[in-house]
Amino acid sequence: MKNKIQIPHTPLAERCRPKTLDEFQGQIKLVGEGKPIRIMVENDSVSSFILWGPPGTGKTTLAKIISEATDSDFYKINAVSSGVKEIREVIEKAKLNLQHFKRTILFIDEIHRFNKAQQDALLSSVESGEIILIGATTENPSFEVIPALRSRVRVFVLDELGKVDLQNIINYALTKDEFFRSLTIKLDDEDYLIFISGGDARTLLNILEACVLQEMSKEEIVITKTIIENVVQRKNIIYDKNGEEHYNIISAFIKSLRGSDPDAAVYWMARMIEGGEDPLFIARRMVVLAAEDIGNASPNALVLAEATFSAVHKIGMPEARIILSQCATYLASSPKSNASYFAIDNAIAEVKKTDLVSVPIHLRNAPTKLMKELGYGKDYKYPHSYENNFLEEDYLPKELKVKQFYFPSENGNEKSIKERLKSLWKNKKKYD
Repeated sequence: MKNKIQIPHTPLAERCRPKTLDEFQGQIKLVGEGKPIRIMVENDSVSSFILWGPPGTGKTTLAKIISEATDSDFYKINAVSSGVKEIREVIEKAKLNLQHFKRTILFIDEIHRFNKAQQDALLSSVESGEIILIGATTENPSFEVIPALRSRVRVFVLDELGKVDLQNIINYALTKDEFFRSLTIKLDDEDYLIFISGGDARTLLNILEACVLQEMSKEEIVITKTIIENVVQRKNIIYDKNGEEHYNIISAFIKSLRGSDPDAAVYWMARMIEGGEDPLFIARRMVVLAAEDIGNASPNALVLAEATFSAVHKIGMPEARIILSQCATYLASSPKSNASYFAIDNAIAEVKKTDLVSVPIHLRNAPTKLMKELGYGKDYKYPHSYENNFLEEDYLPKELKVKQFYFPSENGNEKSIKERLKSLWKNKKKYD
């Protein structure tokens, strides 16, 4: 029987937290040689930015490394439990630091949970440089961070950690952590540990530590799949939120909506909800699908999807599941058309492959007298002055006169659009 070993009070994830960029695993595009964050640190020229990525990919660790490497005063607050009062306290300390030529880094975890007023409180100090803001978020900043704040910071996207990154983290814990080195530990199923962690380094280390503590009474600690399952109390993984299954299930969900199968759609949605997926992620994907796969065949689909996103944001779970279900069954049951999706892609392809041509003179804006004298806007025909508010007119440059980008389907509202534009297209075909 081994002598009793003192168990550390600090969690393994904290004990193994990297102290330098060289120890940091993953995110080579940000911390590798010649990459943005490494350049910031090496040049001692840190500016405000937001780190956007999945949980456990190193957002907090990067903030701490930067603070230490640049000799900055570091403050961390969580947007869930902090507000404007805490922000102002840090700003006051930052003003004092500036008098002693010392920088202040304010790290805000889950910054997407700050409301507009709380984010507004940061604007002046970020712009003036009183504080260097480092925000961390698992949500798309385009949706969750106000434009005024986004314009004052850079956004760095963190990728999910790869298998090699997670293997390196496990190896570091087993060989470098003082407590683990005092034990005889054998990891029998590394792949399963990596899988069940969902790519989250913190979760991975927490599970590993829990397994070791559970087996500490044994001379040799052998961590098997059975032991891992016993620790997490979840033998069957419903939904690997940050791994392959995440992409498989959201793919099945989208394809079920596109394929007009409401039963399959709500089943895959239930798998995501039970697996802990962010309901806003589900709602956001339905907004995209409403435009991409339904479009003008049923224009109300986009209206409902946008209303769903807003309602889910306001209501939250568990009631939001009902709103999501209503939207999913509506989208699955709607007529489908991808004509709008192809229209913009066709137009973009044309823009990329051909020379940019001038705007026809009759379509140009004429805000000044000189422009009017040059003929800008001359001979423009106002459609509302004609029968049915429509006339045959050339709105494309003459070089693109015969081009057609939008091809409506025969479904629903798009059929009426097709009839309405028939005479215009007939006119175009004269030039084929």
